[in-house]
Amino acid sequence: MTLDRVEDRIAAILTEHSTPGAAVGILHGGEVTELVYGIKDVRTGEPVTTDTVFQCGSLTKSWTALAFMQLVDEGMVHLDEPVRTYLPGFRVADPEASARITSRQLLNHTNGIEEAYGDPGEGDDVYERMIAQVADAPQVSPLGHTHGYSAALGYAILARIMERIDGKPWDVIMKDRLFRPMGLTGTNSWRGDVDVARAATGHLIRSVEEGPIPTPVEYLPRSYGPGGNVTSTAREVLTLAQVFLDGGVAPNGARVLSATAIHEMTTSRVPVPDPYMFGPQWALGLVVCDWSGKTVYAHDGSTIGQNARMRILPGDDLALVLLTNGGQRETLYKEVFDVILAELGTGTIPPLPNPNLSLALDPSRYVGVYERPGTTFEVTANCGKLLLTLSLDPMHADFMGLPDRVTYDLLPISETHFLMPPVGPLEDVQSVAIYDFQHGVAQYLHTNSRVHPRSSAEAVRSGHEHQGASLRSPR
Repeated sequence: MTLDRVEDRIAAILTEHSTPGAAVGILHGGEVTELVYGIKDVRTGEPVTTDTVFQCGSLTKSWTALAFMQLVDEGMVHLDEPVRTYLPGFRVADPEASARITSRQLLNHTNGIEEAYGDPGEGDDVYERMIAQVADAPQVSPLGHTHGYSAALGYAILARIMERIDGKPWDVIMKDRLFRPMGLTGTNSWRGDVDVARAATGHLIRSVEEGPIPTPVEYLPRSYGPGGNVTSTAREVLTLAQVFLDGGVAPNGARVLSATAIHEMTTSRVPVPDPYMFGPQWALGLVVCDWSGKTVYAHDGSTIGQNARMRILPGDDLALVLLTNGGQRETLYKEVFDVILAELGTGTIPPLPNPNLSLALDPSRYVGVYERPGTTFEVTANCGKLLLTLSLDPMHADFMGLPDRVTYDLLPISETHFLMPPVGPLEDVQSVAIYDFQHGVAQYLHTNSRVHPRSSAEAVRSGHEHQGASLRSPR
């Protein structure tokens, strides 16, 4: 690999996307290459170094899954036993789900529980409190019915199982089971343990003219811990990747997990309704991508101002990591990784499919409101074309200088999949699945890995309307 050429091209990409700072890690054939760019904080101008720690966001889930699978290795947990086996008081609103939800369904995001856990606080008992506060949480979807990403709750339940078995707070468990045995000195799960002198600051971009500004939200709540609060360096995220590449063994020779458990993590998979944005399958703590027939394991993560991307290519003995403190997400990571992949001659990331604008769809099958607390999507039709309107959180919209409602075109790829082109220069193209047709209308909208059911009022209305000879578009 011609490093100078790669470094210059990546620097140009980061500048183009107004990214303040970044760390790139490349693990190829057992050798690690680290590249760093830019600054940690626009206010100080302090440069990013190889020791700079970034917030990993939901890439944390791969760390948590790895530690949880150690309990499986030890025979302390069985993936298909109900959660109640380990947390006898566990319950949600649905009695069947309460009795039957398993650890596997938490790991692969098919449990269907709404993230209705309130404010569990910032204490060491946060995950115990979360479990207590979901007793009335409804199902977004029936247990095991569809993949729907859980940002915090699912992995918090896993963390509480770990706490009950190990008798320690989850943050201590992560140190004892992973960080110390793997020889990691810059990786932490609790913000209070982060060396602030090494930490990158997150940035948001409201306009190209203004450029990146420091985030008003410095860290995620502790409730996100097992699902989003690990901080690390590019090299130490590569250490995580190498455990998967080397059948459970860390670079320092420590056996972190059995090869059998690694195999289970990568081969136990469920389909993802929207296969285009991240990957067509979800395994145990990993996304499974298909890059032109090549299997790639991955996980992404974002906090409010920082982004992390990890890709593991076993067939090429390769892992790539990108940690940034601002800028675009999807377009940026793909352009950076494509530079490296092309230089290594291992192919590049497949682009999103082209829309099929000649596809004739019946808009009435899709039109409706799909929502969860805090997020509402409304699909409408205009002259036979589908549109999607997203209602933004008013505080977020005000800070970012955006309207409360943003409307996008939905361009069909197939009868169930659509592209959603950006409406501004700082957005990425997104893909959307609208699927699971009952009584002639779709029941779910899936985008950014999250599932949103048709609102209950719309579902009832659609069912009654279908009883007639024709189906009208619900409003």
